[in-house]
Order: sequence, then C-alpha cells, then structure tokens
Amino acid sequence: MRVLVTGGGGFLGSRLAARLERDGHEVVVARRRDYDLTRMADTARLFADAGPELVYHLAAEVGGIGANRANPGRYWYANLMMGAHVLEQSRLAGTPKLVNFGTICEYPKYTPVPFSEDDLWNGYPEETNAPYGIAKKALLVGGQAYREQYGLNVVHLLPVNLYGPGDNFDEATAHVIPDLIRKMHDSPERIVLFGDGSPTREFLYVDDAVEGIVLAAERYDGAEPVNLGSGMEIAIRDLVDLVAELMGFEGEIAWDASMPNGQPRRRLDVSRAEALFGFRARTDFREGLERTIAWYREHAPAHAGA
Repeated sequence: MRVLVTGGGGFLGSRLAARLERDGHEVVVARRRDYDLTRMADTARLFADAGPELVYHLAAEVGGIGANRANPGRYWYANLMMGAHVLEQSRLAGTPKLVNFGTICEYPKYTPVPFSEDDLWNGYPEETNAPYGIAKKALLVGGQAYREQYGLNVVHLLPVNLYGPGDNFDEATAHVIPDLIRKMHDSPERIVLFGDGSPTREFLYVDDAVEGIVLAAERYDGAEPVNLGSGMEIAIRDLVDLVAELMGFEGEIAWDASMPNGQPRRRLDVSRAEALFGFRARTDFREGLERTIAWYREHAPAHAGA
C-alpha cells in the first residue's frame, strides 16, 4: 500500500515510517521543510505528489507546559489548520482512510480517572494546553462530519505522553521525561522543576505507540475516538526520583511552586483499544526509561553534563 505519514521526520513519525517500510509498504514521508501543512496549497501539492491510499496524520506543533504557555495562539492555529487541510485533501483525493493522531489534552481538566472516551465532552481542558487540545478536538468533530457527509473513513486516536529514544530534548519544547533527563545530565548540581510534583501522568513508549497506530489502521474503522496508552499512572515527584535513580543524579531538586502543575491527574481507560483492535502496551516503564537515558547519553552534546 502507498502510505503517507505527515510529521514523518519527527520522533514518532520516523519510527512509524520505518515500521511501515519493514511491513512492505511504500511510504511517503512529509517533512515541514518540504511542505508547510498550515498552507492549503502545500497540502494539496503533498497529496498530488504522494497519491496515498492511507494517511497517518502525525504532524503537530506541541511541547510541554512552558511551550504551551508561550505559544497558545500558534499551537491553536497550526494544529487546527494542518488537521483541517489534511482532512480536506484526503476527501478531495478520494483517500480511503485517514488516521488522526489526537492528544490526551483534549480531555476536560477534571476528567474522572481513568479517562474514558465517553467523558471527552464533559468539561473544558486544562488551561495551559487548552488551545492545543481544543484544536485537536475540533479535528475529531471534523473527521466525524466528513465521515457522515462524504463517507471518509477517519479514525481518531487519543494518546498519552510518549517517550523513548530519539525524543525531543529541546529546552524550549521538551515534554517532562526528556526534559528531566536533559536537566539532570546537563546540570548535575541542581535542577529546578515546575509546580510541586503532585500531578500524575501516564506514559507510552514510542514503539508501543507505533504498534497501536498500525493496529488501529489495520483493524478499526469506527467513528468513535479511542484512547492509546499504557494504563499506568505515576506522580511527577515519583517520576523525578526514578529518573534520578537511573541516572545516578545526586544534585539538588528544587520545585518552583509559582509555576503551574498542569492537569491534576492523567490515566487512560485503555480497554476500548484492546477490545476494538487488540492493542496493549508491552514495554516495562523502567526499561523504557533506561533505553531513553542511554540514547540521550550517546547523543547529547559533548560539552554538556559533568
């Protein structure tokens, strides 16, 4: 099959593209330097070049709490426009199937734990990432509308935070796990972290995410969104202690309580993914962290760290 992966040069997209190639597909990878998907003309050119039979829309502008607070307008606009353009071009091209990669940030701030897909509309998202989450949520509605009017088979996945080798460790946009690893590696004497460490988070290893996405494309054709996660939950303070242990970090850990915590708790009900397309995360969290840390130590700038 001829497959298009938007965001295919990124952390998740590159892993997905490699997996699809191993499975024998002809993969077209769309990178930002070649196609600006916030522009309809570029998106139309991409679809004309690719002629895809299946589209995985992974392209996004995203980051942690700090990046979301600094770029609320950009994150709303870019993610909404990219998704809308990919949806419309999929329709115009007669693409048989589109797999949209949403976000756990679509959920209301105070969603009962574990998050059930049925609770997605029962409140407003957490404020620091609401523009990003609402943009992605609009793509769920758009996909359902296109399915109803045009018969386009659009699948919408709701993943938790991903992590693993090759993650984004950029100081301005990294999520919590790569940010912790970079800080502990680069500043062995003292690090400062947002909030008070009380929120909980769920994490999914990148290769498990790839497996879930592929299974959804192969086995699921429904209109309802589906959670993609590991079903685990860990407090940020406990996560910090675990990363420190694995890295041998013995410096001071300071908490800046004047900065936001973000959503109080996050853990997904992952039963729908297992029931509908047989997905269950397999990677042990500690093992996944060890692999991620080892990758960063191998690829970190030589001048950084102790």
